[in-house]
Amino acid sequence: MKRTLDRSDERILTELTRNGRIPHAELAEKVHLSRNAVRQRIERLERDGLIQGYTIVVGEGKPRAAAITAMIFVYRHDRMRGGDVIQTLKGIPEVISCDIMSGEFDLVVRVEASAADRIREIWQEVSALQGVRDTLTAFALSSMIKR
Repeated sequence: MKRTLDRSDERILTELTRNGRIPHAELAEKVHLSRNAVRQRIERLERDGLIQGYTIVVGEGKPRAAAITAMIFVYRHDRMRGGDVIQTLKGIPEVISCDIMSGEFDLVVRVEASAADRIREIWQEVSALQGVRDTLTAFALSSMIKR
């Protein structure tokens, strides 16, 4: 049964979006609930799939190697029975997204890695999969919008 969000749930999600590491006590104060109520609501939101994970965005203070982004367009042998390919892609940490497409390509796989050699390794792994007929890889030259 899918629950609807009340105003408190929405405020909790808003505050967690701003700062995923906010302590429960501070969050409780901001949303005018007890710390225990906030903890229980967060656990429910996670169980219900409204919170699917937490991430880290590295700020300007810490230099990091620029990620190289590539799109791997995948043609599968059989569009309807390519689940093994997708399962393998889920296990590759550099795979940021995988979309099933209509039209010419079956899958579009977005890969972000610290080096072009790693993207080549991923491409070789994907190309060698039993359900893959062919691939086409394109490197991103620059990113104009990143959310």
